[in-house]
Amino acid sequence: MIDTKTSSDREAAGAANQARPLFFIADLHLSEAIPKTVAAFEHFIDVTANDADSVFILGDLFEFWIGDDILDASATDPRASFARRMTHKLHTLTERGIGLYVMRGNRDFLLGRRFMKDAGAMSLPDPFVITAFGKRIVLAHGDGLCTADRAYQRFRAFARNAFAQRLFLALPLETRLGIGQRMRTKSEGARVTGVSAKYDVTKKAVSDVFIRNHTDTLIHGHTHRPAMHREVEGVRWVLPDWELDADTPRGGYLRLDKNGVSALPL
Repeated sequence: MIDTKTSSDREAAGAANQARPLFFIADLHLSEAIPKTVAAFEHFIDVTANDADSVFILGDLFEFWIGDDILDASATDPRASFARRMTHKLHTLTERGIGLYVMRGNRDFLLGRRFMKDAGAMSLPDPFVITAFGKRIVLAHGDGLCTADRAYQRFRAFARNAFAQRLFLALPLETRLGIGQRMRTKSEGARVTGVSAKYDVTKKAVSDVFIRNHTDTLIHGHTHRPAMHREVEGVRWVLPDWELDADTPRGGYLRLDKNGVSALPL
């Protein structure tokens, strides 16, 4: 299993001769509104992940997360029940001796300590470096690499400000759920109109993350444009988003083992 002791350069050192692979997923955008995608996620956790040493979730597991108090038993909203159900499902990995590492995304950046504890997960900063199977790999959600979208980068900096988060979390749960629902509606509209190249990663940001982290392999999500790119500094893998409720279902994950990184369907 991955050694989770972190150093100042945000690195985790993996065992040199791991036998079991590492799995990477991102951008599931789980909500009670997409039952086929949820069912695929539950199958992934219950069945597919049994082969893994560890599962890494690199952001946007949930369509939105409005605070860990949604896990309170006193929260009776169906969305709260769904959040508790998914969190419990994640915890079954730990119960089976499978490591779980979660990075926050642009939709679920409010995932807190309570969630991590209840899910049996280790929280990862963004970016984060692992060393496994003799490879040094930098992991990221990917939104921080989309530097051409300056308006979003300003929002990202604001949303990750501790004071701003405290103000938001002070709002009543129902108010925050309403804000999250409006975010979902807006994102559904964006998916219909398509994604502009403006919202993709920039070459400079990608180059910087390779150089800064002294690696030639990058794995990230966020862009919903799964592919393997050969950049000047190394190989960049983009994780697939999951959407099993659409007319054209899609989804998948990356596997890292002694043979390297490979992309696999669900």
